[in-house]
Amino acid sequence: MATGAALAVLVNLIVLAVAELADASLVVVDGGKEHPIAVGDVVGASVVPLVVGTGTALLLSLWKLVFLRIAQYTGGGLALLSVAGPLSSGADGGTVAALFLMHITLGLAVVITLELHRRHRLL
Repeated sequence: MATGAALAVLVNLIVLAVAELADASLVVVDGGKEHPIAVGDVVGASVVPLVVGTGTALLLSLWKLVFLRIAQYTGGGLALLSVAGPLSSGADGGTVAALFLMHITLGLAVVITLELHRRHRLL
């Protein structure tokens, strides 16, 4: 789980750096207020959902292994649904693209992390 979170953070920080180099504004307007996207925001948004979600799935899988598969679909699906936020944020194209990639990265990290745990448990 820690490796998945670390890799998600690394990839998302690379996406953030590329977006900065491409002169994306990296500002999202929510409720009339501007919210700049900073390194701490990216780290927190990458680690917290992954650790909470996969941690819960791993605990539930101690009871029934099927919860790992359910969590893969749920985590991946929620990541795809969360892409609606950046797409409808009204931010510039570079910011939208960066946030889109960050959300997809987190979804992939959840699915892959849980798949590795599931395969390890089946061996």
